[in-house]
Amino acid sequence: MATHNDLGRRGEALAKAHLEASGYEIMDENWTFGKAEVDLIAYKDRNIIFVEVKARSGTGFGQPEDFVDARKQRLLVEAADEYIYLMNHQGEVRFDIISVLFDRNNNYKLKHIEDAFWPSAI
Repeated sequence: MATHNDLGRRGEALAKAHLEASGYEIMDENWTFGKAEVDLIAYKDRNIIFVEVKARSGTGFGQPEDFVDARKQRLLVEAADEYIYLMNHQGEVRFDIISVLFDRNNNYKLKHIEDAFWPSAI
């Protein structure tokens, strides 16, 4: 099985390919602001979508998406605010999670959760 970092990179590559195949334009990858890193920033239908990718090799501690806790959500919102300001974006914004769960044979299940959380909810 791949190391932790390799698993994360593989998950991000699969998430990016999924988004592109679904008609999203990838604007940025691994964009950082302060302590936050946004894995993927995509654009579709006049919306900027901030995507957190979580890849895991098992569910013993929960589903991959369960690891996007309130602290991580706050960091993503702070980074998104800065990105929106820098891009002078006037359209809608969305926060998605893409979870990638690998099995022992390196097969995977990808789950794209649109509108995973709202900034006012954290």
